[in-house]
Amino acid sequence: MVTSAPALYPCTITHVRTAPLRYALRHRTYLWLIDPDRPPRLPRPLRALARFDARDHFTGREPSLRAGLESFLAGKGVHLDGGPVLMLTHARVLGHVFNPLTLYWCHDRDGAPRCVVAEVHNTYGGRHCYLLHPGTTHTAEAAKEFYVSPFFPVDGRYRMRLPEPGERLHLTVHLEREAGRPFTATVRGVRTGLTAGRLVRLALRHPWSTARVSAAIRLHGIRLYLRGLPVQPRPDHRIPERMK
Repeated sequence: MVTSAPALYPCTITHVRTAPLRYALRHRTYLWLIDPDRPPRLPRPLRALARFDARDHFTGREPSLRAGLESFLAGKGVHLDGGPVLMLTHARVLGHVFNPLTLYWCHDRDGAPRCVVAEVHNTYGGRHCYLLHPGTTHTAEAAKEFYVSPFFPVDGRYRMRLPEPGERLHLTVHLEREAGRPFTATVRGVRTGLTAGRLVRLALRHPWSTARVSAAIRLHGIRLYLRGLPVQPRPDHRIPERMK
């Protein structure tokens, strides 16, 4: 059964580095689970707290979120034939959005799981998507193909455990390299229904949430640099300005 949407997930995001030095960060925020075919349309006074724009995902040139996803999947030879999709993401808040990881659980027309798309954004304006086929353990692997942290080169593999959100949200992403597993990210949250009151409370508890996520990543990057962690050369994955 496909989980109903929309919903909100107040959550804690944790990053743990174990090499070449140990460092951990924890950040509290909230994520949206939506149907990209029918993004939530909030009452006018609340619309600045949550917008879902096609320009913020995939190439940014498609007319809708679903069209962007379908275009990416078609390029990989995957066709959902109108099957339902669940999208876990940050909304655009007060005109700003930053989505380190957006996930799309894709199903066929009968509702059976078909694939998962992991869309990664970095702080340099780049975007990259991974097509995943989790098994019964909800786990999938993919070669790392995109520059995210300035302290890791583009090598190794991701091992991701991505069960479809239900009453709880429980995601894990490991980076695995030849020398071991130097990085793990987790997302843990509990589902809450979407009401105007809950959204306002979350927005007050985590003001300008997406800008804070972006700022926190940069701040921790500065701390790591000051501790002597070397910066790795960055390939050019930046999307053209017109696609934003």
